[in-house]
Amino acid sequence: MLYSLIVCRSLTYAQRTAAVLGRGGITATIFRSPRAIDQEGCSYCVRVARQRLTDALLLLGRAGLPPKRVLMLTQDGLYQEVVL
Repeated sequence: MLYSLIVCRSLTYAQRTAAVLGRGGITATIFRSPRAIDQEGCSYCVRVARQRLTDALLLLGRAGLPPKRVLMLTQDGLYQEVVL
């Protein structure tokens, strides 16, 4: 399954992000950012299904939790940043 990663600045923000998404009916999983995308050494991501990304970003905007970065996993297994 193709998915998107919402990069958060801390574990607390990732937990808040996942909670907002969960209340909105979007399945979200928290985990440490993969080394391939981790620019600062200690960020966390929330993974959502690619087809739910627009809905997720709308919910986060309403909740005042803008993502630090958003990335998509491409078909060839690489991460590509989404321009917001």
